[in-house]
Formats: sequence, C-alpha cells, structure tokens
Amino acid sequence: MKKFFMKNLSIIALICIPIIFLWHPNWIGFLGFQPYWPLFWLLPFSMINGSINGLIFGFFLGLILDSVTLDRSFTQIPGLILCGALFGKIKINNSILVGHFRYGLICSFGSFLCGTLYFLQILFKSLSDNIVMLFIPSIQNILAEVFLTGLFAPLICSQLLKLFKFSRGKSAIKNYLKN
Repeated sequence: MKKFFMKNLSIIALICIPIIFLWHPNWIGFLGFQPYWPLFWLLPFSMINGSINGLIFGFFLGLILDSVTLDRSFTQIPGLILCGALFGKIKINNSILVGHFRYGLICSFGSFLCGTLYFLQILFKSLSDNIVMLFIPSIQNILAEVFLTGLFAPLICSQLLKLFKFSRGKSAIKNYLKN
C-alpha cells in the first residue's frame, strides 16, 4: 500500500483539487475571494513532467472542474491547458529563495490568464445583452484571485514540488535497483 501511495502521489494529490475547489474554505480567502486552486498542483507537476504532460493533465483537470461546477456554459479547460503547457517549459531552480518568489509570480500570471480567459467567455456570450458594466466586479474577482494565488503559491507549490520529486525519485531509484 505504501508503494502504491508513493508511486502515485501526484495523482492522489490531483484528486484533492476538486474537493478543495468545492469546499471553498473561507479561512483561506480574502474578502470572500479564493486563490485559484488548480494552479497549485499544475505548476509543480508540469515543471517535473514537462509541457506535454502539463497540457494533458491541464485538460483533465479542467474537465474534472467543469464537471463539478454548476454552470455548464463556460469552461476552465482553455486556461488550464495553456498554463499546463507554459508551466512545463519552466525549469526547476536550485536557489530556494528565488524559487519561492518565482512560484508566486508564475502562479499569479497563470491565475490572471485563466481568469481572463474565463471572463472573456462570459463577456462574449453576453455581449449582445449590453450589460457590460455589470462585469466590473468580475475584474475585481480576477485581481483578488491573482493576488491570493501569488501569495499562497510559494508555500503550497514548493511543498508539492518536494513531494512530487521525492515520489518520482523513489520509484526511479527502485526501478534502477531492480535492473
């Protein structure tokens, strides 16, 4: 059981994302806003496994989140696919301090990208209704989400990166010893 858990640690952590997304813990938010939770998992996973895996798992993560969301007319898939592909091109830095700040900046950018793509879907769908001024609070929501994602990313992403590297290293060491 321990081998299975250690080998599939990143997939098990992926299952926790919809739970946190639905739980929406108020004690972590700021004025009712929450960070964009999927990016905390997608950044370390994509950095370790590359752009193609980041793209594929960004798609699956978007599919999972869209299936648990009540509003079926808008999707989170394009933003997560784009972030997964972009995050996979980022190399892991050995400097701890630079790495922590970098996680915050990268996740802030990803949150802004995902939030903007989601907002544009809403805007284009309701463009004919001439109620564009009602969407100004959405911009406030995007900016608050960007701030909170950038604030919590160094704490969460660095720990997940260590766990994913540790679980990947354990299975790689065991496979090398078997041969």
